[in-house]
Amino acid sequence: MRKLHLIWVTARMHIEVYKYPAWRDVIEIETWFQNEGRIRTRRDWILNDVATGEVIGRATSKWAMMNQDTRRMQKVSDDVREEYLVFCPREPRLAFSEKNNKSLKRIAKLEDPVRYSKLGLKPRRADLDMNQHVNNVTYIGWVLESIPKEIIDTHELQAITLDYRRECQQYNVVDSLTGLELTEGSKMVSVGTNGSATATTSTREDGHDCHRFLHLLRLSSDGREINRGRTEWRKKPTR
Repeated sequence: MRKLHLIWVTARMHIEVYKYPAWRDVIEIETWFQNEGRIRTRRDWILNDVATGEVIGRATSKWAMMNQDTRRMQKVSDDVREEYLVFCPREPRLAFSEKNNKSLKRIAKLEDPVRYSKLGLKPRRADLDMNQHVNNVTYIGWVLESIPKEIIDTHELQAITLDYRRECQQYNVVDSLTGLELTEGSKMVSVGTNGSATATTSTREDGHDCHRFLHLLRLSSDGREINRGRTEWRKKPTR
């Protein structure tokens, strides 16, 4: 791949956390990748609590091959495929094997006007990968910048999905936008404590907290879309 000036770029990532580890917990992380089509590959993860064997998290991601010089997607050649297939599982294996799982759900584009925003985010040097692009973890932090404080204080992230749609480089300035995602069977409620300003969120009709938000990262200069996302939040457990 280096000789052919080819690189992998993240196209999509989905993460679910069922239980956050506590101090002194020992966690086992299993990860593997496998082929998916002519221009894509995927990497999956499963997180286990070593003491109980409980699965506490799962994740999956899709990656596309890009020519580093032309910045265009490129098919995986047989030579490159043979180089990495030796490390793939012999049989196809998915972290999310169930049908219609959340990792497959399409993310609608968040449209103006939005209720929550954080404008003027700038990449730091530490946010760049070896190809001088903003790394995929930084996008998660930028998405969380525009989550209302009332949710951050009382809830924890249980699922996040990100679609990576455009490169972001060192000197780009980014706006993070967040809006409520209403789904069937949800209603509007207000969340706030001690008389503070409230954030309007959604909760299911059965009374269970399940707050869902849509997200958009875009260039401040011209509004071009960089990333769109979805997050789900649950009430923090009592310690």
